[in-house]
Amino acid sequence: MILQALCDYYDALARRGEVTSPGWSMAKASFALDIDEQGVLNGIIPLKVTPEGGKKEIPQSLQVPEQVKKASGINSNFLCENSAYLLGVDNKGKPDRTMKCFEAAKELHQKILGAADSPAARAVCAFFDVWKPEQAAEHPVLRPYLEEILNGANLIFSVNQLYAQDDPAVRAAWQDYREAKSAGAASGRCLVTGRQAPIARLHPSIRGVQGAQPSGASLVSFNAAAFESYGHEGKETGQGFNSPVSEEAAFRYGAALNRLIADRRHVQYIGDTAVVFWAEDAEPLCQDVFSCVAFGDAPEVITDTDLQDAVRDLARGDPVDVNGIPLCPENRFYVLGLSPNAARLSVRFFLQSTFGQMLAHVQAHYDRLSIVRPAYVQNGSLPLWRLLNETVNQKSRDRKASPPMAGAVMRAILTDGPYPVSLLEQTMLRIRAEKEVTYGRAAILKAFFLKNREFQIPKEVLQVELNEQSTHLPYVLGRLFAVLERVQSAANPVINATIKDKYFNSACATPAVVFPLLTKLSQSHLRKLETGLRVYYEKLIGDLECRIHETLPARLSLADQGTFHLGYYHQVQKFYEKKDKGESKND
Repeated sequence: MILQALCDYYDALARRGEVTSPGWSMAKASFALDIDEQGVLNGIIPLKVTPEGGKKEIPQSLQVPEQVKKASGINSNFLCENSAYLLGVDNKGKPDRTMKCFEAAKELHQKILGAADSPAARAVCAFFDVWKPEQAAEHPVLRPYLEEILNGANLIFSVNQLYAQDDPAVRAAWQDYREAKSAGAASGRCLVTGRQAPIARLHPSIRGVQGAQPSGASLVSFNAAAFESYGHEGKETGQGFNSPVSEEAAFRYGAALNRLIADRRHVQYIGDTAVVFWAEDAEPLCQDVFSCVAFGDAPEVITDTDLQDAVRDLARGDPVDVNGIPLCPENRFYVLGLSPNAARLSVRFFLQSTFGQMLAHVQAHYDRLSIVRPAYVQNGSLPLWRLLNETVNQKSRDRKASPPMAGAVMRAILTDGPYPVSLLEQTMLRIRAEKEVTYGRAAILKAFFLKNREFQIPKEVLQVELNEQSTHLPYVLGRLFAVLERVQSAANPVINATIKDKYFNSACATPAVVFPLLTKLSQSHLRKLETGLRVYYEKLIGDLECRIHETLPARLSLADQGTFHLGYYHQVQKFYEKKDKGESKND
C-alpha cells in the first residue's frame, strides 16, 4: 500500500508537471566540465547556488539520467558523476581503483553515445579518449577548483553552452539504452500495478534521511537467504524478485519519495524518524496546512486567521477555498514515518485517511491538551515536538524522545486512538526527577487520562481549570500539598529547601506516611503569618481536609499519582490567577 500510494503521488505530480519522466532524476551537481567538440577541457563552470534565506552555497539540483544504486563495487552513472569516474582522480588514496572507475565510466558513455549523432554526444565520447588522468593535478583549468572537486563533488558535461543531458540526441540514446536493458530483465506480475512487466532487481536508493547512508538507503531490499522466497535465491534471481515490483513502478515510488524527503520545508523529524506527508492530488497547500497544525510550523502562504478558519471548516467536513486554491476534506492524505536502519529504511508508521479526518483528529488532540497555563507561557500551543520534549531530560547529551514512543504518539494523534502508556511513564519520570509539574506535562496528563479511559480517572478532575468541588482523593491531596507549600513559602520566603524539595515525590507516592508530617509542619508555619493571611489558609486547608472521606492510602498507583500532579498544578495556577485579578491581599 505504501508503494502504491507513492506511485499515485508521482502520477499526480506528473499531471502537474512537477516531476521528471521515467529514466530521469534530480541530482546535485557542483561543477560542469566545459568541453569542445574534440573533447578538450576548456573550462570549469561553477554550478553552486545560494538558497533563499541561506548564506552558504549549495550544489544545484539538475535533471540528469537516473542514478544507479551503488554499494561497494564500481558502477558508473551516466553524465553525472564524481571526479573518480569522470576525471580518473580523487583523494581516497587508491589509484588503481580510481582508474577502474574512470574506465568503467568511459565504457558506459561510449556504449550509450557511440552511435549518437550530435556535437554533444561526440564531444563526450572524445573527452574520454583524449583525457589523461595523470595530468589532472597540473591542469590549469582544474587547479583552482581541484580540492573541492576531489572531495566528491558531482560533475556534468557542458558542450557549446548546453548541458550534455539536455541534448535531444543524448536523451534519445539514453532512452534506447534503458529500453534495451529492460528487454533483458526478468518479467513478472508487478505487485503495485498488477501488470506483467520487467521486474526491478534492485530498487531505488532513498536519499536524505538523517542517520541513513549518505549515498542512499533501500526501502525494499533482500540481502540474505533468510529473507528470500523459494525459487528466488542468489544474486541473479533473488533480491528484488522476492517482492516483484516493475522497473517503472520502482522508479515512480523512488522519485516520489526522494522528492518528499528533499522538501525540507515539509519533512519533519520525530526523534530519529523522518516524517513525510502528502495529499493524493499532490496539492502542496495541504502539506502546508498539515505541517502548521500538526507540527507547529509558522504559516508562510496563509495567515493565522485563514489557517484557523480553514482547519475548522475542513475538520467539520466542509470544502474551503484558500487564496483561490480549493481544499477538499475528502482528499486522501498520507503520513509516512521512516527511520534509518544500516543501509535500509524502517517504516515506523504509515497512516492514511481523508484530509478532513486527519485535521479533525489533530484538533481533538489539541482540545484534550487544553489546560490553564501560567502567565509566562505566551504561546500555549503544544505541537508534537514540544510535547515530546516534555518527556526528555534537557540536561542530557542526547535530548531526543524515545523513537518507538514518538511514533506511537504520532499514530495515536492522527488515528484518534489511545496514547501509548510509555507517554504517561516518561512524563511521570520527568516529574519525579525534576519535582516540577510544567504546563506541558500537566497538559499531557490531562489529555492522556481523557483518552485512555481504562485508567478510570473521573472527568471531574480532567478540566481546563481547578475543580474546587471535586472530592477525588488523589486530586484533593495534590491541591492540599500545593496549599501547604504556599503556607511555608509565605512564612519563610527565603528558605533554602522547601517541602516540595524534600517531600514532593514521597507525598505523591506514599501519602499516608508523609501528609501527617506535613500537616504538623504547617501549624508552625501558620503561626508566623499575620492574622488575615493565617485565617485564609486555615479555611482553605480545613475545606480540603473536609473533602477527605477515607483513610489516606499507603500507596498511590501511577494513574493516581498523575491525578495528584494535576490537582497540584491546578491549585498552583489558581493562586496566580487570584494574584492577577488583584485578590492577593489574602495570598
